[in-house]
Amino acid sequence: MALFEIVPNLSEGRSPETIAAAVAAVRATGAAVLHQTSDATHNRSVLTIAGDARQVVDAAVVLAGVTTERIDLRTHRGVHPRIGALDVLPFVPLRDATMDDAVALAREAARRIWERRRVPSFFYGAAATRPERVLLADVRRGEFEGLEARFADAAWHPDVGDVARHASAGAIAVGARGILVAFNVELQTGDLRVARAIARTLREKHGGLRTLRALGLRLSDGLVQISLNVTDVEATPLYRIVELIGILARGYGVAVGKSELIGCLPRAAVEASARYYLGLSARS
Repeated sequence: MALFEIVPNLSEGRSPETIAAAVAAVRATGAAVLHQTSDATHNRSVLTIAGDARQVVDAAVVLAGVTTERIDLRTHRGVHPRIGALDVLPFVPLRDATMDDAVALAREAARRIWERRRVPSFFYGAAATRPERVLLADVRRGEFEGLEARFADAAWHPDVGDVARHASAGAIAVGARGILVAFNVELQTGDLRVARAIARTLREKHGGLRTLRALGLRLSDGLVQISLNVTDVEATPLYRIVELIGILARGYGVAVGKSELIGCLPRAAVEASARYYLGLSARS
């Protein structure tokens, strides 16, 4: 039996009741909730869900229902970019599944969500229909508040749906991709320019580390964060990212604080970092 993962990002990190409702709805489909994390500053939650093809599509559809009913982006505030109440919905092939299978499920889920909830979708990643929609950051540019203006451009009409946006739930970035590690590193400064400069140096798009996506975000007056998506943890190990951030931060006279894992990661990624910091050989 083919097995898939979905990693929905919900634009809600402050209401335990909403997150509990989302988790309960997913479990009712038979899909397994492997992990959940919520952050009040980002005002965002990430669920890691696994199941067969039917279960993950059903889970995606019920999550769209919960988020549409409970989250209103017209009043939503948080430091993380977002275009939708159910903001990002990636499908990941796991056991006995291909990327083409994941793309087909992503498109089926977007269609069913539109039919039931009238929330439009963009396809990104391996599911993208246009080159300019491959990168999630490009799809999400302008955020919820900029969707109406963006949809005025024929090149940015949604892939599914014939309205500019749902009034309160916005739109969804629905994609297909390989396993991704979401990882954040804090810097002990309130200067957002430092975080953004380091993020720009790191990200692949601007000539940095291969497969790496990076954003600089403000957490508080005295703390900023580099938010990272590692799309190939073998090509770009976590320890290499942390060490490079430390070198770049010291150039600005800034200390690195704690790091944070969002969701799950492959065991091999943990082992690689442990070997590096303990000075062990690969055989160890």
